[in-house]
Amino acid sequence: MLYLEDLSAGDRFESESYEITDENIVAFAEHYDPQPFHLSDESAQDSFFESLAASGWQVGSITMRLIAKSLPIASGVIGGGVTLRWLTPTRPGDVLHVETEILEVIPSKSKPDRGVVKIHAKTINQHGETRQTFDSSLLVFRASAGVKGGIFAPK
Repeated sequence: MLYLEDLSAGDRFESESYEITDENIVAFAEHYDPQPFHLSDESAQDSFFESLAASGWQVGSITMRLIAKSLPIASGVIGGGVTLRWLTPTRPGDVLHVETEILEVIPSKSKPDRGVVKIHAKTINQHGETRQTFDSSLLVFRASAGVKGGIFAPK
């Protein structure tokens, strides 16, 4: 598990992969984003996408899962906001992975037990096409802050 003092600008992390299927696109859309171009290939034919496309929110959720599993921050991946950009549609058959880079580590001046870590993550398919970018400022604690077993225990 990593703490604030373990991270440096330029550190990189790569996630496992996640395959997008027709079934998981439609299942997500039925629950969270029921628009025709996410619900069936046939309905998507006359849309901007021209065929079935995953919801950007689904891609964002998958990205968060992959970041959480590949960025081993002891206190968890605690975001202070995020900027998502969907660059190209995510399609059935895409096998996604996330490449995360630490951009900056900023120790807090007023709270010495923590700091902010700025990250940039790219969600990329098996062909090297970037489907989404994810920029965030994460709250990260120092080892001395009382983080044990991945659970924050305030002092």
